[in-house]
Amino acid sequence: MEQYCGLITGNKESVPLKSISVTLSINDFVASVSATLNYENEEKVPLEAIFVFPMDEDSAIYSFEALVDGKKIVAELQEKMEAHSIYEDALSQGYQSYLLEEDDYSRDVFSCNVGNLQPGAKVAVTLRYVQELPLETDGALRYVLPAILNPRYQLSEQSVESCLNIKTPMVPLEDIPYTLSMVATITSQHGIERVQSNCSLNPLQYLADDKTSAQVSLAEGHKFDRDVELLIYYNEVHSPSVAVEMGMQDMKPDSLMGAPSAMVSFYPDVPEVEATKACGEFVFLMDRSGSMESPMNNQKDSQLRIEAAKETLLLLLKSLPMGCYFNIYGFGSSFEKFFPESVKYTQETMEEAVERVKDLEADLGGTEILKPLRKIYKAPSIPGHPLQLFVFTDGEVSDTFTVINEVLFNSKKHRCFSFGIGEGASTSLIKGIARVTGGTAEFIIGKDRMQTKALGSLKLALNSSVDDISLSWDLPPSLSACILSPEQTAICRGQRLIIYAQLTGTMPQEESSGEVCFKYTFKGRSLENRVTFSLQPKTNVSFTIHRLAAKSLIQTKDLGFHETSERVKKDVASISIQSGVLSSFTAFLTINKELNQPVQGPVAQREIPRPVMSTSHHSYKVKLLWDGFCSLIVHLCFAGGRKGSVRRMLRQCTAADLRLGEPEFSSPGKKNTESLSVTEKSYSSTKKNEDKGFRENLFMQLISRQKGNGSWELDENLAKILLTNLEDIMTANPVKDGDPSTWATVLAVLWLHANSKDLKSEWELLERKAVAWLHDHAGSSIPMLLHAGSNLLKLPVTPAVFGF
Repeated sequence: MEQYCGLITGNKESVPLKSISVTLSINDFVASVSATLNYENEEKVPLEAIFVFPMDEDSAIYSFEALVDGKKIVAELQEKMEAHSIYEDALSQGYQSYLLEEDDYSRDVFSCNVGNLQPGAKVAVTLRYVQELPLETDGALRYVLPAILNPRYQLSEQSVESCLNIKTPMVPLEDIPYTLSMVATITSQHGIERVQSNCSLNPLQYLADDKTSAQVSLAEGHKFDRDVELLIYYNEVHSPSVAVEMGMQDMKPDSLMGAPSAMVSFYPDVPEVEATKACGEFVFLMDRSGSMESPMNNQKDSQLRIEAAKETLLLLLKSLPMGCYFNIYGFGSSFEKFFPESVKYTQETMEEAVERVKDLEADLGGTEILKPLRKIYKAPSIPGHPLQLFVFTDGEVSDTFTVINEVLFNSKKHRCFSFGIGEGASTSLIKGIARVTGGTAEFIIGKDRMQTKALGSLKLALNSSVDDISLSWDLPPSLSACILSPEQTAICRGQRLIIYAQLTGTMPQEESSGEVCFKYTFKGRSLENRVTFSLQPKTNVSFTIHRLAAKSLIQTKDLGFHETSERVKKDVASISIQSGVLSSFTAFLTINKELNQPVQGPVAQREIPRPVMSTSHHSYKVKLLWDGFCSLIVHLCFAGGRKGSVRRMLRQCTAADLRLGEPEFSSPGKKNTESLSVTEKSYSSTKKNEDKGFRENLFMQLISRQKGNGSWELDENLAKILLTNLEDIMTANPVKDGDPSTWATVLAVLWLHANSKDLKSEWELLERKAVAWLHDHAGSSIPMLLHAGSNLLKLPVTPAVFGF
C-alpha cells in the first residue's frame, strides 16, 4: 500500500511519543480533564510533530501549554488564520512553536503541531477541558476518553483539507509503543454506588465514609488500544439542581465571563407510560457501507456490525405497534429503501420487511448519508403520525457540519435518535443530529449490544414525553437571569435538560438565595419542581460553568466553516477568545523565542504507527485512521525543507493526487464467516459461551416467528424452539376449544422470561404487544393457560407478567 507521509520501519525505529497521563475529576455530571502527552526526541536532528486526536464534541478545551526543559509555555487563543500565519513565520525563523486547533469540518477532531523539537529534548504537552457527561438509559453517567479515530467519507471537495485525511502506518494493537495512565476522582452529594469500565481498573477506593467521594485508576501498563469508558452510578440522579459560579474579577461585570453564570439541570422522574395512541412514522436509516463488515469490537469472535444491525432491525420491526407507519433505508455510496414510501404496519408489510432484512449486506460502498436523508425529508408527512428517524452509522463522515445542518433545517418535522456503531464513531455527527431535533444519541462500543441500545430508544419514542417545559426565576430585585441555551420545550422520558443562564445586575452582599421553578406537562397533567439555591457561591478557578455555557453558545452558532456567515464567525471567535474556549475559528498558539537556531538540511520523515483491531477469523477492510490518543506524523526538519500546519501538508498531498486507501487484512486458513448464521458468528469456543450462543440463537428464532399483532402460531417450528414436541403441547392445552394461538403465545412469553432474562430490554416491547393481544383474545383464561404452561415447560413465572 502506498504511503505518503513516511513509513515505520521493520526494526521499529524510535517514536517521540512516550506516554500519556490523564487526570480526571468528575463532580456530579461535569468532568474536568487534564491530559499530558510526553515526548522525547531521540533522533540526532530537529523535528516537527503533527498529531491528530479525537475528543468528544461537547469538550470545552480552555488551556494548552508545554513544559520544555523545565520551562512552562502557555498558549494564547487567537483567530485561526492569523495563528497559522504566525506559527509558520516562527517555525521558519527557528523558534520552537506549538499550535492546537479544531478541525474545520468536525467538532470532535483536533490537531496539534509541535514545531522545532531539538535533538534530545523532552516536552510535556498538556491540554485541559471540561465536559458535560451524558446519561445512559440505565441512569449511568458516561465518560469516554476516545482512542480511535476512523477515516471518514468526504461529502464534498471542500473537506479534502480536513486533518482526517492524513495517513499513518498501521500496526497490531500489541505493538503500540506508548502507554496510558489515568486517575479519576469522583465526587457527588448523591453518593457513588459503583463505577464500571470496559478496561481493567484498580479497585474503587472510597475517600469518604458516606461514599460521596471515590477514586479509581486504570490498571498499570494499559495500552491505549481502545476507547476508555467509565460508567458512574450515583444513588440518586433525578434531583433537579442549580449551581451558580462567580465571574472573573478582571472582566466587565456584564460580560459573558464577568457576570455570574448558572447551570440548571432538569431530569424529571416520570413513570414509564405508553402513549395513549399508537401513532408515528418510524424510519430506520441503516449504514451498509463496507466498514459495517468489521466486528463490533476487538474481542475474540465479536459479532460483525452488519449482523448485529440485521438482528436490531428484526427486533425493531417486531416491536412496532399495529397501525403505525414505517420504512427502512440502507445507505453507502448509494442508498436503497424497502418501500417507495412509508407503509402502514400490518402483518403483510412486517413479513415483507423481515424477509428483506435477512438479505442485507454491507455492500453499498462509502458513507454517503446526505442523499437518503434528503429523500426522507422530501417525503410528504403522514397526518397524525409524526416522523421518528433512527440513524445507525459508524459515523465515518468527514464533513459532519453539512449533515447536521441538513437535519437542523428539517428539525421541526421530526425527532432523530442516533446510534454510533463501534469505536471511533464521530461524536460530532451522532450527538449533533440528535441534539438539533431533541432526540437522543447512543454509542455502541466494547461489549455493548446494538440491539439493547436501539430498543431502549424505541421505548423512549413510544412513551409519552415531557412537554411544555418552562423556567421561571425568583431572584432578588437587583438580579435578573438571561438564558444562554437554545429553547427546548420537550424531552423524552429518561432525558436530562441542562440550561445555562447569565445573572446580570448586582449580587447581594448578605447571605441570600434564589429559586427556579420548572413547569411541564406529562400525560395532560401540569406539574412543577422548585429548587432553591445559594447566591453566595465559592469561586471556581477553572470557571467551569462559564466555559460550558460558552461551549453551548459556540455549538449553537457555529454551523461549520463554509455554512457560517462572516458576521457569525466573528461572533463565535469573539465568544471563543473571551471565554478561552477553543472553536473551529480560533487556535491556541505559543512561541518559545529563547530557541532561535535555524534548521538546516534536507527533510526526513517518520510516522507514529497506528494500531488496528484484529480478530481470529474475520476478513474485512480495516478503516482505522488512528488508535491511541494521538495519531502523530513526525517531520524531522532541516532548513530548506520547512514543514508546517496540517493544512499545508494536506495541500501538498492533494497536489500529488495521493488518496486514502483501504488495506485488506485477512487471516488465511481461517473459517469463512460468509457461511455462518447471524448468531453463530457471535459464538465462543468456551462451553459457557456456547450455551449462551445457543440460547441467543433460539431467542432470535422465537422472535422471528412472532406475528405483527404480538401473537405466535402453534406449529412444529415453535415446538422445536421450546425443546418439546407439538403433540405434547396440544395435549397440555387446557382450553381445547380456544384459539391455539393464545396457548402458543403464553408458552412463548413464558420461555422469554425463563431463558432470556439478560436480554429483557430487547424483548420488553414485543412482549408488551403479546400480553395486550392475550388480554383481548384469552381474557379470563390467561391464569389457567399460565399455570398449564408453567407445568409443561417447567418454568416458574409470576402471574404479574400477564397483569394478574
